[in-house]
Amino acid sequence: MKKIILVGYMGSGKTAIGKILSRKLNIKALDLDEIIEKKCNASISDIFKYKGEVYFRNLEHLCFKELRANNEDMILSLGGGTPAYANNHELLNGENTISIYLKSSVEPLFERLRNNKKKRPIIAAMSDAELKEFIAKSLFERSFYYNKATVKIDIDAKSKENVADEICQILS
Repeated sequence: MKKIILVGYMGSGKTAIGKILSRKLNIKALDLDEIIEKKCNASISDIFKYKGEVYFRNLEHLCFKELRANNEDMILSLGGGTPAYANNHELLNGENTISIYLKSSVEPLFERLRNNKKKRPIIAAMSDAELKEFIAKSLFERSFYYNKATVKIDIDAKSKENVADEICQILS
């Protein structure tokens, strides 16, 4: 059994890199947010809007625990906030599990997120200045949790394909 858990800030490419890794390693890739959306038959935005963040974080924790406990090989992309809530950072490592922090600095994250705000309920209504400040503040607050990952990879100025290749080298 092998579990590869990808963590990092929203917009760091966890889901896309997970899919590339899936192809290269022949292991299924799962996205925690997509699993939650299917389970609730609602978008993350709607879950936040109608049920609230506390409801979402509890569901996120339960789904993460279930996936961690099953015996299947998988690449699991977590939501950007997942490690920072409900002691989820304690589930990042363990037997037959490697967690990888896709580490990026504020500016590249800002550039990726500014054009993709509508799909992300936490930042949807922010101005560019508010968004940049929000990223800097929350990246700082979450770095403690992200740094609990087994491996850290600086992804700034690297293609998703290059990051996936780097992960494959680490795993071999």
